[in-house]
Amino acid sequence: MAGHSKWANIQHRKGKQDKLRSKMFSKLAKEITVAAKMGDRDPDKNPRLRLAVKAAKSVSMPKDVIDRAIKKSVAGDAADYTEIRYEGYGAGGIAIIVEAMTDNLNRTASNVRSYFSKGGGNMGQTGSVSHGFDRVGEITYPASAGSSDDVMMAALEAGADDVESDEDGHWIYCAVESWNAVSEEKEKSLGESSESKLIWKPQTRTEVDLDTAQKLVRLIDMLEEDDDVQDVTHNFDIPEDVAAQLE
Repeated sequence: MAGHSKWANIQHRKGKQDKLRSKMFSKLAKEITVAAKMGDRDPDKNPRLRLAVKAAKSVSMPKDVIDRAIKKSVAGDAADYTEIRYEGYGAGGIAIIVEAMTDNLNRTASNVRSYFSKGGGNMGQTGSVSHGFDRVGEITYPASAGSSDDVMMAALEAGADDVESDEDGHWIYCAVESWNAVSEEKEKSLGESSESKLIWKPQTRTEVDLDTAQKLVRLIDMLEEDDDVQDVTHNFDIPEDVAAQLE
């Protein structure tokens, strides 16, 4: 088991998601528009759109903003976005995967390459780091959903492969092809999840020291602040005593 990233929890507690709320709304709106454009505009008939809407609601995106994003999918001026993945290394040889959605591939590639360089890393070829990650479904529940043993049993019965739990919540992992089915089964036993998405799950994680952590956090901040970047995944973990020293 790779272990759920402590840094993800520390990030959340420090309010980073609040700081990026406006960026998050923009990225989620883009995902909703693309999902609706690629499939049915009814979330109940379009799994990708249903999950995008769920993610938007989880961060309290207003309903009218969600509806506008769906309607934009059929508007004549709706941009054509290309989904693309970039891979590279940050300080200390840490593997980083960047998922983007862009209407200008040259702009996005140039920006991402620049961020890696400024952050003390370098961008590699597609496939250069993803072999160290597993593409899986991740279904998140709050700690209040039940004990780790109860959630584990319910998850395995629903067809999940693994569960990681700590004081902040439960993370259920399953194969991509069974993701929708597991998610629906879990909702029957545990109620609606906090989040459900496909992720790149690192096979192992590397703890980093303060100097390396500072460089990596700077790089990830630059990447996440870019409007074209939808998600950033890495395989490092910052011990809580090191995280406490970060600004």
